[in-house]
Formats: sequence, C-alpha cells, structure tokens
Amino acid sequence: MNPDPARASNAPPAEPLRTTPPHQAKDRGAASQDPWDDGIEGDADGEPAFKPLTREQAQDLRARLPAMSVWSLLIWQAAAGAVMVALWGLLSLQADKTWSALFGAASVVLPNALMAWGMTRRSARDAGTPMLTFAVWELVKIILAVAILVAVAAGFPSLSWAALLSTLVVTLKANWLALLRQGRIRK
Repeated sequence: MNPDPARASNAPPAEPLRTTPPHQAKDRGAASQDPWDDGIEGDADGEPAFKPLTREQAQDLRARLPAMSVWSLLIWQAAAGAVMVALWGLLSLQADKTWSALFGAASVVLPNALMAWGMTRRSARDAGTPMLTFAVWELVKIILAVAILVAVAAGFPSLSWAALLSTLVVTLKANWLALLRQGRIRK
C-alpha cells in the first residue's frame, strides 16, 4: 500500500515553482520587463511616456483653461452655504436649524478664506517656501475649522446636527460646481 495517495493517482507531476515571471523567462538578456513598471522610461512603441509641451501648445492650453482665482472658488462656496442656510430657514422655519446651517457654512468658508489670504500674500519665496507655506496654512485651516465646530457643539445647546453637517458638506463640495462651470471637469 502506498502511503502517499497523491503520488498514486494519475495526476501529472506538479509544475516547479518559477522564480522568474513567464514574460522574463523567454528573454533573459533584454531589459527588465517588470510588471510593475508604469512606463516612465517609455511605452512599448519606444516613445517617451511624457512629452513636454511646445510653446504654442502651452499657450493654447492657457488660453483654453484660464487660471481660476481662489477667491472665485471661495465665492462659490459662500454662495452654496448661503443657499443651504436659506433652504434650512425656509423649510424648517426654526431659528436653531437656520443657525446650525450658518455655523456649518462658516466652518468651511472662514478657514478657507484665511488660507486663501495666507497663500496669496506676496512675500519673498525661495524654492522650498511654497510647499511649506501651503502645509502651514492647511494646518491653520484645519485647526480653525475644528475649533469652530467644537465651539459650536459646546456653546450652542439646540444645535441641529443634520443642518450643520448637510450645509458643511454642500459648502465643501461647491468647488466641483465652480470647476464644472469653468469646463475643467469633463461631463
């Protein structure tokens, strides 16, 4: 009697474990064909994956997609917040829900306005300063938004979380409306 039933069957022997992927096993002398390679060096046709724009192409792109002001995005956010506050006020006819919606809009618009002001100030900048400036103002924005929300939650006893959070989310997402209107998002 055979102690190993797997060997006793008529199944073909197991294939040995490969240490080289099949597409590399055929051509070991060629350059590495790493499956994780995303084609930074070039694609299969030998053309580079990234082609810099010519001066004319860059000018055409700038003409088609003019720079958006951060202040225009902020206006879109404030308008979306105002619409939500008005909707909560008109539909609920309750002052606490209207105030809650206003606090939700303010917790987005005020920190973003402070960050926009900080990022658009003119100052002497070296090569590393813009990234550090962005990181600092983003941190200030987050701290201010959290402080507003904590202060409202602690100091406003009749807070309506539904009004606050729905207005906060709509105000945050208003940037998509501005980008859609400018044609920067494909429909």
